[in-house]
Order: sequence, then C-alpha cells, then structure tokens
Amino acid sequence: MIIPCIDLMGGAVVQLVQGREKALEGEAPEIMLEKFAPFPVIQVIDLDAAIGSGSNEAIVERLAARARIRVGGGVRTIERARSLIDLGVDKIIVGTAAFSHAGIDHDFLRRLTSTVPKERLLVALDSRDGRIAVKGWRESLTCTAEEVIGELEAYCSGFLCTYVDKEGMMEGTDLEWFRRLRAATPHELTAAGGITTYEDIRALQQMNVHAAVGMAVYTGRLDLTQLAEMSVG
Repeated sequence: MIIPCIDLMGGAVVQLVQGREKALEGEAPEIMLEKFAPFPVIQVIDLDAAIGSGSNEAIVERLAARARIRVGGGVRTIERARSLIDLGVDKIIVGTAAFSHAGIDHDFLRRLTSTVPKERLLVALDSRDGRIAVKGWRESLTCTAEEVIGELEAYCSGFLCTYVDKEGMMEGTDLEWFRRLRAATPHELTAAGGITTYEDIRALQQMNVHAAVGMAVYTGRLDLTQLAEMSVG
C-alpha cells in the first residue's frame, strides 16, 4: 500500500526537512485530500501538536469526515486518542507517549489499549542516528527500534517507521533498516523518510512494507497517477 501524507503546521500543508526546516507548502488540506482520493488511506500528521506549539484538530476533524485517515502528532493522552477515535479517524499513531526515559512506557500503553482497541493503534518508531527520536524528533532515547519492536507488538496493530536522517532530503531511504525491522516483526509496517524513487517503493513492496510518501510527491518527483497504479498493482 502507498500512503500519501498530509503534514499540518499553522493550518497549512507543509513538508519539512528532518522535521525542522520548512521546505515548501502544499495546497489547502481539502484540495490535497481530493488529489489523494485514489489511495485507500491517507496519513495526517499534526506537526504543531507533535512539538507542543498548537493544534490543527479542526482540520483533522474535517479530513476525517471525508476520507479514511490515520492520524499522529501529539497523541500523548488517553483522552486525545479517544477523541480522535470519536472523530472517525481510522487509526491513531502514538509516538512519544509510548516511551519514557527508561524505554517503553508499558503503563501508558496498557491504559491506552484498555480504552482504544489495539487494532486501531500504530506505534511510531522514528529513528535518528540509530536511536528512537521523540517529541517531534527534538529528543532521542538510548534504545533502537530493533530493540523494542517485539515488546510493542502487544499494544498495536502495526508500526510507522520513519528514517529521520533522510526525511525530506530527496536522497533515498535506508532499505536495509526496513529489512531488519521487517525481519523483527510480523506486524504491519509502514516506511517513511526519504522515499524518493519508484525503485524505493517497489523494494518496500517486495518486503511487504507500506510506503508513506511526502516530499517526493509534493515536488513532483513521484507522479500520483503512477503511484495509484502501483498501489493497486
């Protein structure tokens, strides 16, 4: 499956380089939603919520009413997760809240799955310099994705794995990292970060890994019509 991305900041659709420098703005969220209509699922990330500088919940609510979306960014409380489910979001992506400084926050995840079915939950395993990055990729933990992915399976239906080192840089991604993660879990995997070419996507498809695409779509490097054909092919 190929999953186009809508990243929200200050009410606009944006693309960042490594989660920090804004490279471009897309068209209005609803227009992007229409462009992505051929795809079965769309990923929506609230970047303001992820870094704790605000919220784009009103936009998320409008998008959830019109398409099947998976939403992440700032989902750090049970109440926030529950509210997204109530809005009709298909799946919720939990990143920072799944971890503490000591590693996995099992207490939070147990409470979360007692309220939200794990079939509706994805855990974000974002990697920067080999370590899991949290809080909008502003901080890093001591553990790696490979070390914790097995323990996290009990709390989710899949993982969003972003290779932050190449995010938004249009230089390709680290396919070997995704191969290691694919070997480490039978759960659904979605790859993100640096996916630039059709070859990247085909390689991920051969691994049975979904591809979340952003910068390469917004810059025209990847054509939506061709991607839609690859997604169903």
